[in-house]
Amino acid sequence: MPLPLPFIAPEHITGLVLAGGQGSRMGGADKGLQLLANTPLALHCAQRLQPQVGQVLINANRHLDAYQAMGYALLQDLPLPEAEAYPGPLAGFAAGLAACPTPWLVTVACDTPHFPQNLAQRLAQAAVAHNSLVAIACSPATDADSQRPVPQPTFCLIHHSLAGSARQFLAQGGRRVRQWAGLHAHCLVPFDEPQAFYNANTPEELAWLQADAQVTHR
Repeated sequence: MPLPLPFIAPEHITGLVLAGGQGSRMGGADKGLQLLANTPLALHCAQRLQPQVGQVLINANRHLDAYQAMGYALLQDLPLPEAEAYPGPLAGFAAGLAACPTPWLVTVACDTPHFPQNLAQRLAQAAVAHNSLVAIACSPATDADSQRPVPQPTFCLIHHSLAGSARQFLAQGGRRVRQWAGLHAHCLVPFDEPQAFYNANTPEELAWLQADAQVTHR
């Protein structure tokens, strides 16, 4: 299996915005299309990711016309042997890795528009330093007693050689990103920004983001 390059340049990384979920905690709404400052969340994420990588893709499974209008290449989840409408973010990983034209793929969740602006760079540096094929971002600890950073498995850098592994893991019924990553050389990468990975999983969390945006732009 290929080892990481000595240096991973932005043009060696393809960015993938994960917008293929069911939005169950959002009442079934398509989270990537929910508005923040009059712009869909997925578009916020794509624009934030664009300067960090060579190109950006969006993974979505419904409202495809709306996503295509954002101007980025669109990918749907790969079909699985067993019918399952929303097998989770790893299905987006597999689709992204199958279409990735670069050695590396970095993924971000569409409901987390303030992820670090140096996300790809930091993950790439860690992948090289630890000779890893997967680098997973972590947010600051939420439990003062443990002081352990919290893994954010939808924010990770993956070597394209793992495309087959992701497909096989899904076909065998696997769904958990961290369980799949544990099969390969991987590392956890802590980030210090406390709100960087705040996500809008529910209408209330989206309302908080909207209120925060209004305060920020006053």
